[in-house]
Amino acid sequence: MEGETGFANRSHKFRELDGGLTGPHPLLTPPERQHDKMTDLANEAVAAKLGEMADILAQQQADGYRVSAYRRAARTIVSLEKPIAAIIRKAGLQGLVELPGIGRGIGAAIIEMVTTGHWAQLDRLAGTLEPEQLFRTIAGIGPELAERIHEELHVETLEALELAAHDGRLEQVPGIGARRVAAIRAVLAQRLGRRRIHGLTRSPAPPIKLLLDVDREYTEKAATGQLRKIAPKRFNPRSEAWLPVLHTRRGDWQFTALFSNTQKAHELGKTDDWVVIYFQAGAGPEAQCTVVTETHGALKGRRVIRGREGECVAHYAAKDSRVTGGEPAAKPA
Repeated sequence: MEGETGFANRSHKFRELDGGLTGPHPLLTPPERQHDKMTDLANEAVAAKLGEMADILAQQQADGYRVSAYRRAARTIVSLEKPIAAIIRKAGLQGLVELPGIGRGIGAAIIEMVTTGHWAQLDRLAGTLEPEQLFRTIAGIGPELAERIHEELHVETLEALELAAHDGRLEQVPGIGARRVAAIRAVLAQRLGRRRIHGLTRSPAPPIKLLLDVDREYTEKAATGQLRKIAPKRFNPRSEAWLPVLHTRRGDWQFTALFSNTQKAHELGKTDDWVVIYFQAGAGPEAQCTVVTETHGALKGRRVIRGREGECVAHYAAKDSRVTGGEPAAKPA
């Protein structure tokens, strides 16, 4: 078993091997050369990124099980006799989860690395995530629109963008009409068609009570200086380590929480209020939600989950009823 520094050293080799990280984005590769581009990412490069994730999680005091899981997966990839890209082309996600130590979540991460040259989850924890650059590779999405999409929808990957284009959320973004959404859907279908992996589904959402408890733990520990901090690349000209990171677990659910580092959060002074929670159940795919302090209405002053306000109303009503013995509770000050 390699030490904690072994994989970190390999990450330099990854940057040299994968031109997608320093040159043109891999998704810009012509269709007829996409399979050739996929094979450019060596097994050692994938293993290096998995090991780097383990190192970062260990530094940020994450659950030891998660750290060990990434190290096991890295050792599996290094030991393979055939290119990981060949396994993905032949059997997709199922081919990966049949390998020792690789579940659906890590398998999805490997697919993302091999097919795009990036890994949003690792970039996020390292403070280098810039989803706007990825969205700008889509015809019809310029710098301003890419920024608006990220600010409004809080999506970070092309798969998440495609889902938003199909479920109606993308059309609600200012400046995007039905015609442009249709064009974006068509481009994404072509881009992702070669690498869409059957069996990769959206993660179910945790109960409201669970998410609000994670939010409580994060805000309390951040306020008392108990969490490790990272220096995000975005909106941080002095490269200050100001953003606290929490990794925690509730049963089969794994959570990572950070304050929002979007432009809107900075403009509105909400970088110490809006909390983005990333979650996954077991080895399933990762999803996210945002928790904010409500500023109006019946829930004013209370923490609510964007997009699930109705459930939050029911949650607080039930909670207040238990506290007051069935009598209506007074609204928070």
